[in-house]
Amino acid sequence: MARQGTSTHAASANGVEPAATLISSDVRRHNLGIVTRYLVDNGPSSRSQIADGTGLTRGSVTALAVALLDAGVLSEAAPLEAGGKGRPLTLLNLAADGVALLALQLDADEVTALVTTITGTPLLRISEHHGRPMGQPDRILDMLADVLSRALDSDELRGRHLADVTVVVFAPVGGEPAIVLADTDLGWGSVDVLAGLRAREPRLPDLTRLAADSSLAAVAELSELSDVRTMLYLKSNSGIGGAIIVDGTLLAGAHGLAGALGHLAVVPGGLLCACGQHGCLDTVAGPDRVLQDAGLGDLLASDGLTAALAELTRRILDGEPRASAAWDTAAAWIAHTVQLLVMSFDPEAVVLGGYWAALADSVAAKLKPLGPSIAGTVPFDTYSVQNGRLGADAALLGAIWSARDRLLQDPLQLSI
Repeated sequence: MARQGTSTHAASANGVEPAATLISSDVRRHNLGIVTRYLVDNGPSSRSQIADGTGLTRGSVTALAVALLDAGVLSEAAPLEAGGKGRPLTLLNLAADGVALLALQLDADEVTALVTTITGTPLLRISEHHGRPMGQPDRILDMLADVLSRALDSDELRGRHLADVTVVVFAPVGGEPAIVLADTDLGWGSVDVLAGLRAREPRLPDLTRLAADSSLAAVAELSELSDVRTMLYLKSNSGIGGAIIVDGTLLAGAHGLAGALGHLAVVPGGLLCACGQHGCLDTVAGPDRVLQDAGLGDLLASDGLTAALAELTRRILDGEPRASAAWDTAAAWIAHTVQLLVMSFDPEAVVLGGYWAALADSVAAKLKPLGPSIAGTVPFDTYSVQNGRLGADAALLGAIWSARDRLLQDPLQLSI
């Protein structure tokens, strides 16, 4: 589960990004983060390999390694023979085994707890279906707190320092402290999820963050793409969500609501959406609508959203007529929405996630005849439409990877 790819540090000759405001302690913390991040990305490495890979001087790496070894953040492996040339290589390895990360996720079908090490190695996973009781947040918060308690009491967490906790919701988040602003998938209005959890499970750490799934998933999917900095992310599993990343920066908007792409009003005078608008993308391409049109409403009610969407996808890929017709209509609206967004901010890549990932080619086929361009000079084929690579766990992985990245900005805190 460790994040793939190479380190993205832009190092100068001494490994420090030029910044006039950095004081010496900031520079040291930054360089400690460079060393630990290199080991996360590349595995056990020698001091010389770290220096060559980061641009830090070998003397700097040696001094930084001493600090990290003394703090117990790194360990030294037994020396390796250097192939008959030179002295044996001593490899450094990340050794923060006593640190754990927790992501607690609530979607329209189930609650999930994922506990990993700082390098992303899974320690524990608990999932429970909540039955989607519409408009009843207390029932779902009870289950979320139960799953949290089971994770906190688990053998996998016993003796470990819980360094970061993220609660992931499939809904827009805003305010200070952060709350769920509304959850149309579950029929919620504003709900203070963290306060509700803490009332039920007082051990919830104060450092816990509440985050929307689409933003976390988008950042995680971006990390899987090489040479892409500007990306449109659009996904569907519970409802429709999305995110916009420009030059590597996630657009949050003035109220933190940018990327609520399921609620773009794409059908003038269309059906009333649960959000209060008319003609939202969710009313013509949302999962509940497509499942009903495909004749899978009973399966949705009996087996839940995850099972119903898996069956829907299977039928579409098998060419089953009713499911294919339902998807054909939805895919046309998705392509139309992508056309509008492509012309709005000019992405390098369009990534489709959730159950749409398996159907990305059909959306691309619908988009191509629309030919988004400016007088033909910026044609559609300059934009790649790609399937998401991280599957249903994209937001969970995004939460874990984001937590890891925050901790690696100040790696000495891993010694706690």
